[in-house]
Amino acid sequence: MAQEVRGVIAHKEGAPVEVLDIVVPDPGPGEAVVAVQACGVCHTDLQYREGGIDDGFPFLLGHEAAGVVEAVGDGVEEVAVGDFVVLNWRAVCGRCRACRRGRHEYCFDTHNATQPMTLIDGTPLSPALGIGAFADKTLVAAGQCTKVDPECSPEVAGLLGCGIMAGIGSAVNTAPVQRGDTVAVIGCGGVGSAAVAGADLAAARRVIAIDIDPKKLSWAEKFGATDLVNVRHVDPVEAVRELTDGFGADVVIDAVGRPETFKQAFYARDLAGTAVLVGVPTPEMKLELPLLDVFARGGAVKSSWYGDCLPSRDFPTLVDLHQRGRIDLDAFITERIALDEVEHAFDRMHRGEVLRSVVVLG
Repeated sequence: MAQEVRGVIAHKEGAPVEVLDIVVPDPGPGEAVVAVQACGVCHTDLQYREGGIDDGFPFLLGHEAAGVVEAVGDGVEEVAVGDFVVLNWRAVCGRCRACRRGRHEYCFDTHNATQPMTLIDGTPLSPALGIGAFADKTLVAAGQCTKVDPECSPEVAGLLGCGIMAGIGSAVNTAPVQRGDTVAVIGCGGVGSAAVAGADLAAARRVIAIDIDPKKLSWAEKFGATDLVNVRHVDPVEAVRELTDGFGADVVIDAVGRPETFKQAFYARDLAGTAVLVGVPTPEMKLELPLLDVFARGGAVKSSWYGDCLPSRDFPTLVDLHQRGRIDLDAFITERIALDEVEHAFDRMHRGEVLRSVVVLG
């Protein structure tokens, strides 16, 4: 039968979130109910609260989550009751033209649960990225559940659900960084620091971290940055060229997602180098580049959506690398908080004081 649990709700644009009772229905065909154990506070959740994604209020926030499958609906084969899973927002269909070509990471028909979760009065909720995991339990499509090693802590595993995967994947999957490459990363918050970690994991020879905030540069250094560039004091393109014998980097990753930072990425790369956009722009942003420069510089300009990840492939691999000491996912966690502290976490995030706050649920 349906269950009443707590959830973090954004009622209207810009208003503080509230913890309210919500209704989670029994899973229908192809669906699963997951008891959430931990959920990271991602900037995307704040964008939902601010109306920057769409106007489908009220939202049930939270999406970087891990937990245990509590119930499954008819026809579910991906997971079973008791499985420890990381939630993802791209349940692949297996049938679209991308999937038929074996490129499931580009699935054009990803899906979520079909039943709505609601407020107690029956008002349907819009779950953030089809997940809604700032809650004791949530309803998702079974394909949004990826089994990983249960020995991994939920706080760590859940981080792979969005920003950290996006950053690591931008380097490892999208670019992809090759052994011995020089790499520059513009913007060193959660996604950018993860891109630094991904470049280091791929054995880049030099990883240049670029930001305006000394604290964020120090975070990037912990994840493998070899050089730190504070753009309050220098031009980032010239700084990258100076650090790469005048040529530019083989790969430049823009983890900010603004026209000016993407132009910096475009011009800071070597001839035939690769520029990757993983920071998310807003709808009104426009980019202008001389078409001759696009032609003359060669190479590649790529966008990276969710780090071009395939959760069934990448989540277990990254958990394994973490447990073997190859990548320190624990280092992304700045603080562990309770469900009713999400609004406080948004404030700290906005001020740039945290890499990741993680909600830990009972």
